[in-house]
Amino acid sequence: MPQTKIAGLGYYVPENIVSNNDLLKFMDTSDEWIIERTGIRERRYANRTGETTTTMGVKAAEIAIERAGITAQDVDFIIFATLSPDYYFPGCGVLLQRAMHMKEIGALDIRNQCSGFVYALSIADQFIKTGMYKNILVVGSEKHSFGLDFSTRGRNISVIFGDGAGAVVLQPTTEPGQGILSTHLHSDGNSAEILAMFNPGTHANHWHNEPVADFDEAAIGQMFMSHDMIDKAQNFPTMDGPSVFKKAVVKFPEVIKEALSANGLQTADINLLIPHQANLRIAQFVQHQLKLSDEQVFNNIEKYGNTTAASIPIALCEAWEQGKIKKGDLVCLAAFGSGFTWGSALIRW
Repeated sequence: MPQTKIAGLGYYVPENIVSNNDLLKFMDTSDEWIIERTGIRERRYANRTGETTTTMGVKAAEIAIERAGITAQDVDFIIFATLSPDYYFPGCGVLLQRAMHMKEIGALDIRNQCSGFVYALSIADQFIKTGMYKNILVVGSEKHSFGLDFSTRGRNISVIFGDGAGAVVLQPTTEPGQGILSTHLHSDGNSAEILAMFNPGTHANHWHNEPVADFDEAAIGQMFMSHDMIDKAQNFPTMDGPSVFKKAVVKFPEVIKEALSANGLQTADINLLIPHQANLRIAQFVQHQLKLSDEQVFNNIEKYGNTTAASIPIALCEAWEQGKIKKGDLVCLAAFGSGFTWGSALIRW
């Protein structure tokens, strides 16, 4: 059975740089406050009307495809991870397929937020190993800036997120020991509401003791979005930050150790850990727990913020471009996010 290798990778971030000080125009915050809590100094925001989640994904995909030595016509399956799709439906995968003039291939969208790219990578790995596909394009892309609460009320969330996209092309390899060694996926729906965007949705407050959606009393319909939801800011993401931190610093190390144990390896064997760029404090805590050196961990959240499904492929590509990943290196990808969902992938480069 063949293994799965990353044959090409690319990333794209918008030109528009938004510093912490730039956010002072919209909310009561400070550069020091944001850096102390998140490690973020700046982030990128997409052009309001000129860029979408899909168009950024296309730009990252074009680079990955070229580096893989193939063309868009050679791609035989698309997996697109995002929580900020262009449309409620259809998904970004088909929009990318159209934009890149690909054949009538399959396209799958993944809605697993910060863990989306690792989940997408795991699914693609199975398709490659079974021989079903030979050139799979995996994309993680987000345009958070269109849907955040840029006010003091929403600052705990809005200062964290940025826009961008990353992509990889996966292919089979028969080279012994090379490629994706294993992937490990988990979830815990008991914490689903700790980090969530409830509206628009069909929940009708079913999962809540206190309403999170105020909608009109009507015989039918009128529940998707209402003036009350907008007036009460019920159409923005919500997060219990301390609860997320407590869970993340437990599950991150667990799933990394799970991947190493499954392959008979130790933390000292890791050449580079690329964690989801959620919060620099979380990454530093995990690094300390695993006793990893600074050279064994790659972070770029200070430049891009949290780009959710795009954070790992952006960081992976940037680390590779900087020469921090070489042939034979052991690379671990790990993510934790809304759901809660978490996962890891261990790769021999």
